[in-house]
Amino acid sequence: MSHSIKGHTILLIDDEQDILDFLSYNLKKEGFKVMTATNGEEGVRLVQQLSPSLILMDVMMPKMDGIETCQIIRKDLNITQPIIAFLTSRAEDYSQIAGFEAGADDYINKPIRPRLLVSKVESLLRRLDRPVSEADAAASHHIKIDREKFTVEIEGKQLLLPKKEFELLELMASRPGKVFTREQILTIVWGNETVVGERTIDVHIRKLREKLGDTYIRTIKGVGYTFKES
Repeated sequence: MSHSIKGHTILLIDDEQDILDFLSYNLKKEGFKVMTATNGEEGVRLVQQLSPSLILMDVMMPKMDGIETCQIIRKDLNITQPIIAFLTSRAEDYSQIAGFEAGADDYINKPIRPRLLVSKVESLLRRLDRPVSEADAAASHHIKIDREKFTVEIEGKQLLLPKKEFELLELMASRPGKVFTREQILTIVWGNETVVGERTIDVHIRKLREKLGDTYIRTIKGVGYTFKES
């Protein structure tokens, strides 16, 4: 594990103390900085104070559930946006869709073995440490994508996108006119470790269109999507 990955802070939010203890022990053993919260309200306060790189969060919690917590974090423009992964035993499709709608980047199913947990966390954090790609320069006079700052500027207006939406846009904008199949998008953006359905892509495409407008992303029926500079 690289020193840069070890330097990241991870926030765990779960109302079950034994889960927090298990996660904390295994992540701290690998050199991560770990903080914990037992409910969503406490979690939001810690995010504002600590600006963690990664949040692992349960869905079902008292006071404020994971979905609402995620929504509040994503709307807070005063914090550096973290990667958010739901750690949950609820593997139903509707729960995952709700999480992605709220701005989550990934899902990890409980229970999880320590070695797989560490591998998954490293994989998530490496997204923050990827080398700058050619897509940083992907721009027209209408849209500019800055990979280092994770920002998108469209017609002079800056947008704050959840990391999955950003990575999906970055991928397509790196090759304007190229048709990316759903399989390619899942492999490149979500990786082989994550099991998500094609509906997940649809949710993220729809949310991007709501923010960018309908002119940039075209659907190629039965194949996938392509980016067209306006």
